[in-house]
Amino acid sequence: MAEMNNSGLQPRSVDAGRGISWWTEGWALFMKNAGIWIVIALILVVASVVLNFIPFIGSLALTLLTPVVTGSLLLAARKTESGGALDVADIGLGFKESLNPLLVLGALLLGASVVIVVVMSVLGFGAIMGMGVSGASHSMAGMMAAAGFGLIALLVGLALFVPVAMAMWFSPALVVFHGVPPVEAARASFTACLRNIVPFLLHGIVFFVAAIIASIPFGLGWLALLPVVMLTMYISYRDVFGS
Repeated sequence: MAEMNNSGLQPRSVDAGRGISWWTEGWALFMKNAGIWIVIALILVVASVVLNFIPFIGSLALTLLTPVVTGSLLLAARKTESGGALDVADIGLGFKESLNPLLVLGALLLGASVVIVVVMSVLGFGAIMGMGVSGASHSMAGMMAAAGFGLIALLVGLALFVPVAMAMWFSPALVVFHGVPPVEAARASFTACLRNIVPFLLHGIVFFVAAIIASIPFGLGWLALLPVVMLTMYISYRDVFGS
């Protein structure tokens, strides 16, 4: 891995239309090895389901390993773009390279997720208590207030999730491709997303539409959508950081 100095951490601002182009270029990269990408996605989905069946520890492990797997897929994306042959074993690339800093990113993601869950739980508990009180008194106003607390919990959780997602979007790429320390990578990722908020809004709109379409045939479309999302992550990284 090449080391990146602080000056190299300055992200570019790209045109708004690049938010759409990330999808078209990501799709083109996906089509080079569509079959293998789908198999990789299937393996990851099955592994996620299995981990989620393990109480508590499974969900913790899944969150902790997310940046490691993301790093693997980013390395696979660069390999594919360079003309290399994609292989199912590429799922493990992140475990061979930059494992420790990627795990630190996973720990940061885990910590942020715990904070979000705690905040939402506290607000949600208030909503549940309000529902109980209002139900006992048959108060429509109380029911409405409790529902309002529940909506606030949801909105607060979303508001807290957005900056976390911004910090995590580019950070695995900065770690695996340039050896940037995890905290510095998260900070640079957040700044990069902030500077390109409009392209990311367009990217998000396309994702929303694609997610609906992917969910229609029993959710099978996600086997293609998941790797394409990872590839848009790679394309956007290359676009914004010029690497």
